Amino acid sequence: MTATPGTTGRAPVEGRVRAAVGPRPVRRRRRRRNVAPYLFILPALLAYTLFAFAPLAHTAWLSLYEWDGLTVGTFVGFDNYVDLVQDDRVRSAFLHSLVLVIFYAAIPTIAGLVVAAFLARSVRRGLTAYRTLIFLPQAIATVVTAVAWKWIYQDEGPISSVLRAVGLGSIVPDAGWLGEPDRALIAIGLVGAWIMVGLCTVLFIAGAQGIDRSLYDAARVDGASVVREFFAVTLPGLRAEIAFALTITVIAALRSFDLVYVMTGGGPNDATKVPAVFLYQRAFQNGEVGAACAVAVTLTGLIFIAAALIARFQVRGVQK
Repeated sequence: MTATPGTTGRAPVEGRVRAAVGPRPVRRRRRRRNVAPYLFILPALLAYTLFAFAPLAHTAWLSLYEWDGLTVGTFVGFDNYVDLVQDDRVRSAFLHSLVLVIFYAAIPTIAGLVVAAFLARSVRRGLTAYRTLIFLPQAIATVVTAVAWKWIYQDEGPISSVLRAVGLGSIVPDAGWLGEPDRALIAIGLVGAWIMVGLCTVLFIAGAQGIDRSLYDAARVDGASVVREFFAVTLPGLRAEIAFALTITVIAALRSFDLVYVMTGGGPNDATKVPAVFLYQRAFQNGEVGAACAVAVTLTGLIFIAAALIARFQVRGVQK
């Protein structure tokens, strides 16, 4: 075959050279772009590893020992976890935390959605003031809140006094609202709901303001009622905010300590004892540091599982 002038066979060679050499700078630039984001988060990751993951790993290691915090510990393997599973008091403490999840997470989320939908739809002026008043319990220190509500729940406190004044003194417990094992946990849970409902409401109000108003207009044109508009437009538009609120409130319920410790100390008769109070008493009152670390590791795993489940449900909702 006769080569065409200007194409003496050099072009295929140059093409092969460019194919072999050319992509390398492209690959290097691509690698730099892939590595750059990790370099930006590296300082935060190092700090988080130093102050979060490293203590967690050390706690997990201590949970394998029988140790009082002072003398030399004895390696016992997973005996602390076996004792934890077999201890009825520990199981009751975790069950109490699951009950608090209803008050800390479920009730505030539902109430926050209702209040946020009402304010976003009906209130045009003074919305900032409403948000400030609703969010106020979050700004108060939990210990201060616990002391105040402990006084409110006393036998001579405002709740009992009002009930007696209106002729309902028969429903007031003789030992006070925090002295009855059947009512103490519910009383604490209501305080937790009062604290968390403001956080959920503010999150949902902010999310509702980001929903496209044309969706509401389209729903009204189609003749949707207020309830139908809420389930068809508002609720799907707040999916991310709901997942975030559930994550924060569920974690707060599972790791609750200061509210329970100040109001009841875990009593009466361990009716309000939660894992955080239980591990505090084991570590600092009974000197069972290894067993307390086992409770802490178990509680941390439960929190991770709860957060992962909430995130998974959110991803499924987005995919649908």
